[in-house]
Amino acid sequence: MRRLRFLIVALGVLAACTTTTVFAEGDVGIEITTDFFSKYIWRGQNLDDDPVFQPGLSITHKNFTASVWGNFEFTNINGNRGDFSELDYSIDYSAPFPGIKGVGYSIGLIYYDFPGTAVKDTTEAYWGFNLDAPLSPSLTFYHDLDEAEGTYIALACSHSVERIAEIAPGIPVAMDIGVSLGWGSGSYNKYYWGTDQTKLNDLAISASFPFEVAGLTIVPSLNYVTLLSDDIRATDAYGTGSDFFYAGIGFVKEF
Repeated sequence: MRRLRFLIVALGVLAACTTTTVFAEGDVGIEITTDFFSKYIWRGQNLDDDPVFQPGLSITHKNFTASVWGNFEFTNINGNRGDFSELDYSIDYSAPFPGIKGVGYSIGLIYYDFPGTAVKDTTEAYWGFNLDAPLSPSLTFYHDLDEAEGTYIALACSHSVERIAEIAPGIPVAMDIGVSLGWGSGSYNKYYWGTDQTKLNDLAISASFPFEVAGLTIVPSLNYVTLLSDDIRATDAYGTGSDFFYAGIGFVKEF
């Protein structure tokens, strides 16, 4: 029921900002993503050690974006073979920061639903800043409002190269490199990891190689995640591994 209410509110806000005139002006964007990964690692947590399928849909109007995203399991590692183990619903507002050139901000809500599992649904509010500067640094605060009642902070940087190769005439391949560092408060780590220590949690590094074919963007990627805290490594909350390499391939279509 909470999931339904959240989705209605999120889509209602978007609808309230979207009129027939706006649609005619082409101010509404739709993006469909379909990703396949060899593992599902989230904030250093090994949520699925086997291949997964992760589709998503987002609708954007001006500064507002409403999204739904899911994690579909191919194997029975979590008892959800052939079904979704997670569905996320989010609403986001992003814009330039008033009066400060080159600084942007985002605020939003994410509702996490875990159908068919023992994990309780929860909601996060987030807010963050990004700079239009070399390495595109960003800092985002996520605060759990329901279950963990704690905070996770992500510091991220990225760099893009428009062309590193060409797989066929007229089909260049780009490269996007991203690095993020995650910190968890004591209450956040207590809920997710079983330790009440405030720690630097995880380091994630990714390299993706997008290219476009017939209007479809294809995104192969390589990813590495490691846990930084000995206390969190010792909990074994998500298995005995603390360092993860995994690969993926995604497909993106924009309308």
